[in-house]
Amino acid sequence: MGDSNTPMTSLSFSVIARSFLAGGVAGMCAKSTVAPLDRIKILLQAHNTHYRNHGVISGLAAIVRKESGWALYKGNGAQMVRVFPYAATQFASFEVYKKHLNRLFPSGGRLVSGLSGSLAGVTAVFLTYPLDTVRARLAFQVEKKYLGIFHAFATIVKEEGGVRALYRGFTPTVCGMIPYAGLSFSCFEQIKYLCMVYLPSITCKPCDHNTGGLMLAVPAKLLAGGVAGSVAQSFSYPFDVTRRRMQLAYMSKETQHYGTSMWLTLKLIYQTDGIVRGLYRGMSINYLRAVPMVAVSFSVYELSKQVLGLDTGLAIKTG
Repeated sequence: MGDSNTPMTSLSFSVIARSFLAGGVAGMCAKSTVAPLDRIKILLQAHNTHYRNHGVISGLAAIVRKESGWALYKGNGAQMVRVFPYAATQFASFEVYKKHLNRLFPSGGRLVSGLSGSLAGVTAVFLTYPLDTVRARLAFQVEKKYLGIFHAFATIVKEEGGVRALYRGFTPTVCGMIPYAGLSFSCFEQIKYLCMVYLPSITCKPCDHNTGGLMLAVPAKLLAGGVAGSVAQSFSYPFDVTRRRMQLAYMSKETQHYGTSMWLTLKLIYQTDGIVRGLYRGMSINYLRAVPMVAVSFSVYELSKQVLGLDTGLAIKTG
């Protein structure tokens, strides 16, 4: 597979830096697109007392009624601070991992894409997880406990046991990220390959500087990203619910027992609410947000790579 018109085999700083920038822009666009759905998802996942009896539409309306229209984007400032380095690291490290793994396993195909995606996802999560904890706290609060990003950082560290508190829920996040990122990247690349091999006249446009001479058209990018997102979310969602419960456990005395460990939290969620209303609570919202989010993310990433002079084509074997 070709990854840039500057040879990726050398893993030059220029290529990695441009991939980093393209990934950061893609992440910010994707997360901003679904920020209101992100907030109501967090509120429903964590059984916020003000919104626990609402669905998606009624919950969004209740946020506007109880707080304001801008409240739909509460926590999005922290989200943007987190998502640029997160998405940039994930996409850039995916390119690096994939290039190294392709050297080790030349015939790896989907396995290489999946493993590269999983490693990239774990790398990005490790580096940016404290910002995700702070963003979740800011989005969850209705009363003004935290005055902003830095105040939230300081308060959590001071009141909840140091820096370790910022990584509460990290284990289920990694457990969910391995299948989520792996499936996202491998599904997208496989659909992209199938489009270029079997439906080039419908899904692709000519592009002389790309490997194979083709690039995916925007509708095909969106479709491939949407399918990848829906498949990945289906497998990883219970870990996402567990992560949120652990991150938000110390927002209320009644829920502090959810912050003890991943397996205990999973067990408590299952015992209290079951599978559908517990481990998969908010899944309908997640499909509504995950499909457009991943679609926009991959589409903007590939468009940004093209603008920055990077190759988005594939080496298609014929015969």
